[in-house]
Amino acid sequence: MGEISIERQHLDHLLADSASTYGAPYQRAFAELAAAHRGRPVAEIFPLLRRAADEALLGFTDADLREQAQAISTGEPYVLRVTVA
Repeated sequence: MGEISIERQHLDHLLADSASTYGAPYQRAFAELAAAHRGRPVAEIFPLLRRAADEALLGFTDADLREQAQAISTGEPYVLRVTVA
C-alpha cells in the first residue's frame, strides 16, 4: 500500500474531477494504464507510471511506483493512502 501527502489545492492532480481545469489527474492515468497493461511486465509499466506522476506533479517515490506497477501487472487491487495538508 502506498502513501502520499499532497496539498489541498493540488488534490485535482491526483483525483479525476470533472470540475477541475487541471489536465492530468493521476487517477485517470492509473486506471487507463491498469486496463491496458494488466499482465505486462513491471519494467514496461513503471516508466509509464513515472511519466503520469510527473505530468500530474505528484511526488511518488520509485518504490511507490514499482508497487503500483506490480499491482497493475498482477491485476491485484492497489490501495493508496492520501494525506491532504
